[in-house]
Amino acid sequence: MKIIGLTGSIGMGKSATAALMAEAGIPVFDSDASVHALYAKGGKAVGPVGEMFPGVVVDGAIDRSRLSAALHEDPSGFARLEAIVHPLVLEQREAFLHEAHERGADLVVFDIPLLFETGAHEDVDHVLVVYAPEAERRARVLQRPGMTDAKLDAIIARQLDDSSKLARADYRVETSGGLEDARRQLEQILSSIREQAGG
Repeated sequence: MKIIGLTGSIGMGKSATAALMAEAGIPVFDSDASVHALYAKGGKAVGPVGEMFPGVVVDGAIDRSRLSAALHEDPSGFARLEAIVHPLVLEQREAFLHEAHERGADLVVFDIPLLFETGAHEDVDHVLVVYAPEAERRARVLQRPGMTDAKLDAIIARQLDDSSKLARADYRVETSGGLEDARRQLEQILSSIREQAGG
């Protein structure tokens, strides 16, 4: 079973590409969804994160806007937060891998926005980077509710620059041509990976 690490900066079309892979029958581990579950009521991260950042727990769940505000005031909190959350995400990822293996999957996808930044690229067999022209990326993201240029710049500053990601990619999907064009690129990539694996 080969593991594909899927990544791409905010607004590049990574989520849409992950959806295409799921449509193709490939199991996808969504690290963002994993974090959302950990922050939800009853999630394993609620207690420790609430202790680390007083005031961020509302109705038994992590209030992401309050957590974001706390991190904005003290950016050093990111490292402390990651020390809590990353091991819990890894635990879920291992369970996902075990289940995919039991089902006989030949390929699986780790959808991880901070693939390189967290060192998770070392846990995958192939890295696929999704990208689009900068102007298009900004236009996409600024359409999101509550997003501003300043917020977008702060998010981008925490991510590895796109040229570095592309330089380290085994495969690339360029998303400015729309969904069907991305699907065609993806089909070629998956075919190549399976051929290499002898499948």
